[in-house]
Amino acid sequence: MKKLSAVQLKQQALVLDVADRLEEQGRAEIPGMTQCWFTMEYHLFPSSLLLCFQFENEQALETAKPDLLKWQKRLSGAMLKKGVILKDMRKHLIFTTKETR
Repeated sequence: MKKLSAVQLKQQALVLDVADRLEEQGRAEIPGMTQCWFTMEYHLFPSSLLLCFQFENEQALETAKPDLLKWQKRLSGAMLKKGVILKDMRKHLIFTTKETR
């Protein structure tokens, strides 16, 4: 695996900070949420960013789905505060029951 550049390290730190804060809020506010994880391709950042809220089961996922837009807006707002504009906030956060890749 090749080393990350200084810019890529800044991108990673920014996303980790936002993901950690959203995970903390999510665990406190959403019953059944187990973790938050993300994937991204540095050369396509920010359009490739995908944050996933993982739930323990389908029932918890279905209960949380009505709040998905609220969390997408929170992600968009948090990234904007860091100076990153997400053009379509709905593409960057999903709710899932799948394990981390």
